[in-house]
Amino acid sequence: MKNEKTAIKTIYYSILSSGLLAIIKGLAGFFGNSYALIADAIESTTDIFSSFLVLFGLKYAKRPADENHPYGHGRIEPLITFLVVGFLILSAIFIAHESIHNIRTPHNLPKPWTLIVLGAIIFWKEISFRLVLKKSIETNSSSLKADAWHHRSDAITSVMAFIGISIALIFGEGYETADDWAALFAAGFIIYNSYLIFRPALGEIMDEHLYDDLIEEIRAVSMSVDGILGTEKCFVRKAGTKYHVDLHAMVNGDISVTEGHDISHKLKDTLLKDIPNLGNILIHIEPK
Repeated sequence: MKNEKTAIKTIYYSILSSGLLAIIKGLAGFFGNSYALIADAIESTTDIFSSFLVLFGLKYAKRPADENHPYGHGRIEPLITFLVVGFLILSAIFIAHESIHNIRTPHNLPKPWTLIVLGAIIFWKEISFRLVLKKSIETNSSSLKADAWHHRSDAITSVMAFIGISIALIFGEGYETADDWAALFAAGFIIYNSYLIFRPALGEIMDEHLYDDLIEEIRAVSMSVDGILGTEKCFVRKAGTKYHVDLHAMVNGDISVTEGHDISHKLKDTLLKDIPNLGNILIHIEPK
């Protein structure tokens, strides 16, 4: 439950951060004559909606296992990740559309002070990305990782806007659309990052073999339990912030069924104690 609470607190931070920055970007873009900043503000607004989706997913995933969901409700996390990726792609398409429109529409140069605003935004968004990504690793949350990359994509669009506005201000007349070209480039980068977020979430849904390090840790902990002579098959699948394990453990073939049963319970208790991220553990005893 600690992981889930940490993830939810992190999402509240994301919602407040994105909301504040959307207002700042919108006002700076409007008064600073920067179409890239206005597009960036709209992208931050979509971040708010996607963060609310992640919040819903995390709260739903906290529900305990029941008769209809014996492994819990954690699988909603990658599904929410897919929706967040959809928001990212829609944001990129919108930014690209607006950029192309603005490139074809004559407009004035952005105000120089918009660079100061963008510099502060880039700094804040990069900090937010690192903070949320760290929490996603701590909690094993795929949807929180997707939210972290929302912060990074926001930072990227701001960096591109900063470069574009700088070019426009340095070279002057004839380069008014430089920030729009920069935003167009950022849209492509956001789509690429969307794939990087989508791929592991798909692997989670498909129970893809992705956890070699965890399997080695499970085998090592198993061998520390009295009565365990070895391990054979070990399958791991992820659901939300937990990993569910199917493990074949070898014991002395001459002991009684009761003794083998007791050893399997001891093994399960030890694994849950030493590797807190494990959820349901199914142990099959093999005679050796």
